[in-house]
Amino acid sequence: MSANGEGLGRVVTVALGLCLVCSVVVSTAAVLLKPAQQANKTLDLKRNILMAAGLLDTSKSVEEQFEQVETRIVDLDQGRFVDGIDPAAFDQREAAKDPNQSRAIPTDKDVAKLVRREDQALVYLVRTQAGVLDKIILPIRGYGLWSTLYGFMALESDGNTVAGLGFYEHGETPGLGGEVDNPRWKSLWPGKQVYRDDQLSIQVLKGSVPAASDNAKWQVDGLSGATLTTKGVDNLVRYWLGDEGFKPLLDNLRRGEVS
Repeated sequence: MSANGEGLGRVVTVALGLCLVCSVVVSTAAVLLKPAQQANKTLDLKRNILMAAGLLDTSKSVEEQFEQVETRIVDLDQGRFVDGIDPAAFDQREAAKDPNQSRAIPTDKDVAKLVRREDQALVYLVRTQAGVLDKIILPIRGYGLWSTLYGFMALESDGNTVAGLGFYEHGETPGLGGEVDNPRWKSLWPGKQVYRDDQLSIQVLKGSVPAASDNAKWQVDGLSGATLTTKGVDNLVRYWLGDEGFKPLLDNLRRGEVS
């Protein structure tokens, strides 16, 4: 019995030691790899910003191309840029969770199912070599069927014509709501109009846009077999391009009151 007890003790000791060594290795690797992981995450975000605006050139590095993008922080209520805050250090997702940097959205206005909206948000501006505004890229998010979809909406300099749309994070059903990643569907967005007579009019339909529709320039085909994801995309786009989102900024840009 004593020999069996000593043998069991050695087994337990070896197992505990192995677990300890593995834990140290995994923890050390996580710490050492964290900067690289964060760098890759930032690079992927920049790639998606460029893709949404139709500016990504695979023959050039993402960092080189992103030099043409100016990152700013905007006060969403005022529609004006905020100085004195480093955009690279601003975490918009965390701001949305912080009661000191966000506010609760009234239920009747929370069509995108966000619960809270940050007071300030990141925006990305692309200018010509002459310094003239060319594109405005806006971060957008909202709930679909299974998940919150995170993406970017790119507008032309008029703040009204869609230049592109793309989502970089979501958990929608592959082959159904996951078709938000389908290049064919994303190609339907460029050229669509957001506002009509200053009224928010863009809409993602359940089904296809009628060929002879007088409203076709403000309408986008829905995702086949994904009614709830389609409705979610419609809601989140309309929320962020409405008065609760970036419309105050877009109005000010059109009037030349901010630059």
